[in-house]
Amino acid sequence: MKIDDKLKHCPLRRALRALGGKWNLIIIKTIGIEELRFGQLKKEIPDVSEKVLIEKLKVLIAYKIVIRKDFKEVPPRVSYRLSETGIKALDIVTEMEQFGRLLERD
Repeated sequence: MKIDDKLKHCPLRRALRALGGKWNLIIIKTIGIEELRFGQLKKEIPDVSEKVLIEKLKVLIAYKIVIRKDFKEVPPRVSYRLSETGIKALDIVTEMEQFGRLLERD
């Protein structure tokens, strides 16, 4: 296997692609164990733009971390919740949050 192939299939790199970036972990933490509509997510994360929130939700859905539920109604109504994989990611987020608290200490 070539080095490029090894890097492409590296589990850590795959995890970083799914969870990395400024917003993915915050979105996972915000959804938590609830099922939230887009407006609720936007309200809970006011400093993210609608465009970015939509893009990041699509990424998390593609990695099967978030499940999008479409109610097939007019006007359109959708909600988002964490999948089983997303719940595991939430555990990671919680650990990272605890680590961040350690860094606050003098």
